[in-house]
Amino acid sequence: MVTTHVKRAYKYRFYPTGAQAAELSRTFGCVRKVYNMALAARTEAWALRQERVNYNATSALLTVWKRTEELAYLNEVSSVPLQQTLRHLQTAFTNFFDKRARFPRFKSRRKSRKSAEYTSSAFRFRDGRLMLAKMAEPLDIVWSRPLPEGAKPSTVTVSQDGAGRWFVSVLVEDPGVQSLPADGNVVGIDAGLDRLLTLSTGEKITNPRHERKDRVRLARAQRNLARKAKRDGANRAKARRKVAKIHARIADRRRDHLHQLTTRLVRENQTLVIEDLTVRNMVKNRKLSRAISDAAWSEFRSMLEYKAQWYGREVIAVDRWFPSSKLCSACGKLQEKMPLHVRTWTCDCGATHDRDVNAAINIKAAGLAVSVCGAGVRPQRESSRTGRSATKQKPSQREP
Repeated sequence: MVTTHVKRAYKYRFYPTGAQAAELSRTFGCVRKVYNMALAARTEAWALRQERVNYNATSALLTVWKRTEELAYLNEVSSVPLQQTLRHLQTAFTNFFDKRARFPRFKSRRKSRKSAEYTSSAFRFRDGRLMLAKMAEPLDIVWSRPLPEGAKPSTVTVSQDGAGRWFVSVLVEDPGVQSLPADGNVVGIDAGLDRLLTLSTGEKITNPRHERKDRVRLARAQRNLARKAKRDGANRAKARRKVAKIHARIADRRRDHLHQLTTRLVRENQTLVIEDLTVRNMVKNRKLSRAISDAAWSEFRSMLEYKAQWYGREVIAVDRWFPSSKLCSACGKLQEKMPLHVRTWTCDCGATHDRDVNAAINIKAAGLAVSVCGAGVRPQRESSRTGRSATKQKPSQREP
């Protein structure tokens, strides 16, 4: 068994004092301001003068901004989160020019995530007490699970969600993550709506439909929010938080279920074969978009992939056009049509199939075939934002 040292984030709730909340709110605002000014400077420099502005240049600009009377308030918060947001902007531009994301957008005070990242020079962690720069006392953190023994945080990210909850994410090296012994088990996984997943073993995993369970409460809260006419009023802010709390409840339950499910699948199987679903396009179906979003297939795939990497497993994605549902897993005959309402069908060879189990078996076979043949085990993933593969670039788009 080989120990693989991976960086792992542990996320906890914490309850700031009034002074801490005010300091963090100021930091969030300054982080957003610096990000937006740097984005505007980089965009303008390239559009008007064809000038490239990188992280080093924006860092020098930040120093100049701090010396002006108008932006002197930037000196009141820790400089580390401001430098980190410039690094994040650099990463955003890199992802854009590699066709993995859209062009960076300005951060909105209302809609953007409120967060600030601190590196080791801007916090002190000792005996389970975390002290951030510019603060007089440690954060009141609820340690819901222990950090790895002897862990030394490299970065700490503080955030606040739309429901008003405060979180701290601690990034540490986790020596406890170990490659699991190879067992040779291979499983095909077919994603669905009536059943969240169907495995090639015949197991069917029920779709919890977390959003549907809270749909009535959510609709009532959204109607209440819509009746608040004063945009910046206290009543509207209170109603907005109620809606955000319901969304947070749904997302938390969904994430917890997916974590338990993906961990079990990775521990039980050496190779996991899935379909390369284009969820981005599938949610354009107005009849199914709500159910598809609630199933969170993209989040499931992301969890499956990084956990497989942690534990020495393999995830194979078969081509999205592979006719897994229409292909007989017994004789290999391809059916001409297979409408969605057909859940069981009988092939000319006499084999009767459950639609989802048959698809999972075919997905498993396709994954094994490409793996044995040494072909590309996974189709080119397109950007979830741009909808274009990384190999297709417009001649006019070059990095500034």
